[in-house]
Amino acid sequence: MLDTKDILKLLPHRYPFLLVDKITEIESQKRAIGIKNVTINEPFFQGHFPGMPIMPGVLILEAMAQVCAITIKYQSELQDKLGVFTGIDNCKIRKMVVPGDTLRIEVEITRIRKTIGKAKAFTYVGENLVCEAELSFAMVEAE
Repeated sequence: MLDTKDILKLLPHRYPFLLVDKITEIESQKRAIGIKNVTINEPFFQGHFPGMPIMPGVLILEAMAQVCAITIKYQSELQDKLGVFTGIDNCKIRKMVVPGDTLRIEVEITRIRKTIGKAKAFTYVGENLVCEAELSFAMVEAE
């Protein structure tokens, strides 16, 4: 399991854009399960939407991408690289995410060649599938 301190060593993201609280399972460059606790204190809820707070779908995708980057970088020679999106395919957002929800983000790396790869990612609240997507990424030099 990785806690916030471990995640901060692997990702350059910081508040308010760090969207992963912990990793409960991980196999380097294969798969991982991450957790994001959604609270009313998230800055995006001020404007999305007043009186009906809903987590933006693009931020759910960003949380998925962050778990993907952790999966690639954990205990690998790519630890000094920066993970960036290169594509999103077959994305479906199936349910709203609201304050009080706990996101369980499951990522499986389906292909990686040197510094370019693909992953399947699924996000759940409880047993309910919230979002699914195929993510493409590149690991680039962090300057």
